Amino acid sequence: MPEDVYNPLDKRNLAESTANALLARPAGPLPPPQPFAGAGIYALYYTGDFSGYRRIAEGNRERRYAVPIYVGKAVPPGARKGGYGLGESPGEVLFRRLKEHAKSIQQSENLSLADFTCRYLVTDDIWIPLAESLLIEKFKPVWNRIIDGFGIHDPGGGRRQQERSKWDTLHPGRPFAKQLRPNKQNVEQILATLRAKLPRK
Repeated sequence: MPEDVYNPLDKRNLAESTANALLARPAGPLPPPQPFAGAGIYALYYTGDFSGYRRIAEGNRERRYAVPIYVGKAVPPGARKGGYGLGESPGEVLFRRLKEHAKSIQQSENLSLADFTCRYLVTDDIWIPLAESLLIEKFKPVWNRIIDGFGIHDPGGGRRQQERSKWDTLHPGRPFAKQLRPNKQNVEQILATLRAKLPRK
């Protein structure tokens, strides 16, 4: 039986290369202390004492940072219109995205920003969606897969009838979320789903 031929330009290998570059970076505060230019990918890590995230926090303590609670991307504005890799200037889009996440956590009534750490990688925008998809597939972060809504923006006055996200139900505090319809699941139901889906040791 012939050996598989390694293709360094296979899209999965390219994604793994970018993802590994992110994971090799040191973890630091959320948000980073100094603004910087560039687009890229990032991972957030939690080390606090919120009961539903105990297993996640245990994997990140003592500076291990092995279990991201959320993985995301920040791309130049033009990339959403099909401009990946075509030279769109990103500005400080990745730094701004991390600042937005820090604000969401600060507004929450039961999370502390001091319990969060982040890794980020500035990279050419053509590799960003590949690497983000691979990292989500690999780690299945809770805020990507189970508790949706952390990364959303204010939907605006014209869409106030939409349902409050699971994230905003579990972590109330963002002003715009208070104006949305309650989620079909309450806190107890969301926590039960979380406990059932988190991997056991």
